[in-house]
Amino acid sequence: MNENQLMSNLSPALILSIVAGYFALLIGIAWWTSRGASNQDFFVANKQSPWYVVAFGMVGASLSGVTFISIPGMVGAVQLTGSSTDLLNMQFSYMQMVLGYLVGYAVIALVLLPLYYRLQLTSIYTYLETRFGTFAYKTGAGFFLLSRTIGASFRLYLVAMVLQLFVFDAWGVPFWVTTLSTIFLIWIYTFRGGIKTIIWTDTLQTTFMLLAVGLTVVELGGLIGGSVGDIWGEIEASGMAQIFFFEGGWSDPNNFFKQFLAGAFIAIVMTGLDQDMMQKNLSCKSIGDAQKNMLSFSVVLLIVNFIFLVLGALLAIYALQQGIDASGDQLYPIIALQQLSTPVGIVFIMGLVAAAYSSADSALTALTTSFCVDFLGFRQSTTVDKPTAIIHSEDTLLDESLETDNEQTAAAKQSTKTRYIVHVGFSILLFVVIVTFWFINDKSVINGLFKMAGYTYGPLLGLYAFGLFTKILVKDKLVPLVCLLAPVLTYLISEYSETLFWGYKFGFEILLVNGLLTFFGLLLIRKS
Repeated sequence: MNENQLMSNLSPALILSIVAGYFALLIGIAWWTSRGASNQDFFVANKQSPWYVVAFGMVGASLSGVTFISIPGMVGAVQLTGSSTDLLNMQFSYMQMVLGYLVGYAVIALVLLPLYYRLQLTSIYTYLETRFGTFAYKTGAGFFLLSRTIGASFRLYLVAMVLQLFVFDAWGVPFWVTTLSTIFLIWIYTFRGGIKTIIWTDTLQTTFMLLAVGLTVVELGGLIGGSVGDIWGEIEASGMAQIFFFEGGWSDPNNFFKQFLAGAFIAIVMTGLDQDMMQKNLSCKSIGDAQKNMLSFSVVLLIVNFIFLVLGALLAIYALQQGIDASGDQLYPIIALQQLSTPVGIVFIMGLVAAAYSSADSALTALTTSFCVDFLGFRQSTTVDKPTAIIHSEDTLLDESLETDNEQTAAAKQSTKTRYIVHVGFSILLFVVIVTFWFINDKSVINGLFKMAGYTYGPLLGLYAFGLFTKILVKDKLVPLVCLLAPVLTYLISEYSETLFWGYKFGFEILLVNGLLTFFGLLLIRKS
């Protein structure tokens, strides 16, 4: 399938117009939400975000551009490839992990959110300083900055690459210009409003993603030959409706207990211990609103993931009927852009772009917030302490008040200026990393970097588990060493697990191993 066949219904000019119109909407929302925005608005939206808006928007933020096309592509992989070797998430087995998410989100709502609100945190990693000390605090924040930088860059790289291949290559535009334009557009609509803007742009992005999936499901259901009500019957008849996998034992990558346990810890770590996701929750008015947001979000996400899997099954059935030789990540784009109607193709492009940018824009905001708060001390008051003076007259009182107000205004302006600089700095960093990916041009290397970024959440899991479930004090200066060694040992265990554990191969549950190694490492450096 060549590029021209794939894009037969959508010309480069039309795709660019779609993307431009989409960003025009985002910039309009940014203008509306960022009027008179302060640092407090940028970091936590002045804690005035409606919980139901946050909950709906978080659905889009939780589904990256990779997920948008990968989850549907894996459902029918057995039927299309004829092999189940090392196959993850075949049929509806991904729902086992999603059910695990529900447990993880419950832990976030009932354990982590009360902690964050009680301590009145802007950056969730400030807790580590309170519990362990400065070195642990900086280590946790540093791991987040590293993993989010690589993760956001990887997701943006995929979208920039698609735009380059199908739009800008035809006009001779170099990749670095495509990337710079992409990041500049994100910077434009996030630099002033920050999380206050992201809360509302996420709702738009989630809407387009769900619209794309919904329209594709309806159209495919009609093409396959049944009504919308007959869709599940078609899926059951195809043999792709199995959700629970118990018979394969622990060697099966789709084993229920492995998937369920991994899902619970992935939710805790990649949502509850992630500044990007928690920053949205911390923008709610109260702990009660934040908990309602998290619990309702988990139910909506369960339904949305099920619809994605239904879409994947329909894509596989249609591909078999039409003799389409495609599978995995290629399946959804090829059918949406070549086989389905132009309106569905247009909505697919908008959904794909929305899925990618809903995670990238909030990541840029979270990176800026974490660096400002965790490394520049923005959580401290910007006012200047003045020695207490005995006020002898109303004139003196007025002079003192004006002087204090002027100092506070100057400090606020300086902190806002610093925040702008940090925001630009991380935009440049994302640009450099994405262009580096392009020059590497080695999928295995890039995927390896992305996978290694995932290892950095393990030390955060270990740190928070140790802090919450023990009262043991540790030697703070040795915490960075423990947190560096744990991912390295985890990687070695994962690479040689089949030799060490009688053929057992780790999947997503390697995150738990990483956290346990960190936990036991902290035990070794406890204070006597």
